[in-house]
Amino acid sequence: MNEMRSRQQTVRDLYTAYLADRKDLVGAMLTEDFTFSSPRDDHIDRAAYFERCWPKEPVFRAIEIEFLAVEGDEAVVRYRAEKLDGGSFANMESLRFRGDRIASVEVYFGRNL
Repeated sequence: MNEMRSRQQTVRDLYTAYLADRKDLVGAMLTEDFTFSSPRDDHIDRAAYFERCWPKEPVFRAIEIEFLAVEGDEAVVRYRAEKLDGGSFANMESLRFRGDRIASVEVYFGRNL
């Protein structure tokens, strides 16, 4: 139960750090061989993730986790993101853990709100 709580907190901390533009904190949460996949990215590595997916300037006003479940080494999260330009969208992500770090993220794009 404690490991599940810890992984839930890691997921929450990931989105908080992303919103706060704390790449340093996110880097510490990821394994060295971390991969990221989305409809636009196919198993890119850490370096490509930070280059392609990390905003150069703040983009988001808020990220609200609407659903979070952890079972074993996997977490599933559904969130709503509000952008500074007024747009918003909902996505789902599957995060796989290795130990206490995130080994992979797969994003499933939702819809614009």
